[in-house]
Amino acid sequence: MFAITGASGNTGKVIAEKLLSKGAKVRVIGREAERLSRFVQEGAEAFVGDATDAAALTRAFEGARAVYAMLPPNLASPDVRGFQEKVGDALALAIRKASVTHAVVLSSIGADKADRTGPVVGLHNLEQRLNGISGLNAIYLRAGYFMENLLPQVEVIRNYGIMGGPLRPDLSLPMIATRDIGATVAAILEKCDFSGKQARELLGQRDLDYREAASVIGKAIGKPDLAYVQLPAQQLKPALIQMGMSASMADLLLEMAEGLNTGHMVALEPRSAENTTPTPIESFVAEEFVPRFQAKAL
Repeated sequence: MFAITGASGNTGKVIAEKLLSKGAKVRVIGREAERLSRFVQEGAEAFVGDATDAAALTRAFEGARAVYAMLPPNLASPDVRGFQEKVGDALALAIRKASVTHAVVLSSIGADKADRTGPVVGLHNLEQRLNGISGLNAIYLRAGYFMENLLPQVEVIRNYGIMGGPLRPDLSLPMIATRDIGATVAAILEKCDFSGKQARELLGQRDLDYREAASVIGKAIGKPDLAYVQLPAQQLKPALIQMGMSASMADLLLEMAEGLNTGHMVALEPRSAENTTPTPIESFVAEEFVPRFQAKAL
């Protein structure tokens, strides 16, 4: 049986669906039973529990052949880093108490650093906690920059006619669709043949900067001259808060952007067949971005 945390999220849902389609036994874990019901209909067992509840997670992990562990986003938390530490503590304690032998952990490029990486510090600390568990075999899957991070640009384009954000226009990033992360995790879990503790990067289909992303998006939505503009942090923070983020989350995102802009956060592995995934930005934009943009236009 495989235990999947964050099962209704972008990566978890893909993992659960792919494992269920192979006939595997899956326990989907989440905060709301309603959001897990789709997997139950496909044969999964649902476990409703909070990510900060170590006792609940221990019960959820008991009997699992392997666990998919991740820190769920909490964009409105007044103390995002504190929330991450609570979840990290709960995950590590549950993995230890449930005698989990194999875990795949969603991490990020930059998780090799202990500071100045915004929310990725929480992933660094989670890796360190799990490193301290003897007998645990773990893969820390350090993913690139999520293509889903482009989706808030729907509102920016509609309101201002441009794309805007804190990252340098010429900053080349390994952009990845979360569906590819989910597919990779599912394949690793299905084999479950890894040993020891290891960090592996997942870098998407190719590197590209926000100017290139704006060009792809602009062509897809009928705005071929769409431009990307780097905006100052003091202008972005109130905009992020207006979008529903806490001041804590906004500060962390801006810190992460600075870490990326300066090269403090960077992929460590050269691109290879093993860390390259199939979904190009063009497919993501056509399938995910354009429908959202068109829906807003109605």
